[in-house]
Amino acid sequence: MEMLIIVLNKIQELDDLLLELSNNDIRGGTIIDSMGMARALADEHSEIPLFGSLKTILNENRPFNRTIFMVLDEGKIPIAMDCVRKVVGNINSENTGIMFTVPVNRIEGLTK
Repeated sequence: MEMLIIVLNKIQELDDLLLELSNNDIRGGTIIDSMGMARALADEHSEIPLFGSLKTILNENRPFNRTIFMVLDEGKIPIAMDCVRKVVGNINSENTGIMFTVPVNRIEGLTK
């Protein structure tokens, strides 16, 4: 088992991504609102010129992103990652998001 973590900056793509995952028999996960560290620093220290400038660079209409956590069998990981690429495009593009996996060694409470 692995955990796929997707930080989605393009939150307008969330519904399409969830539908694409579901269409590929990938269901279950947790979605939370999240905020990037640069944004948090800009909000907290806007009186400091560097952070104030940073705040103006950041998109005021998109202060949050969505983070999706999914524990999946290893065989489902490439399928889920392909779903992300299909919906959001090149995730390596700036301000798109990030996705990565971490191994899951023990788990309790996961139902199928």
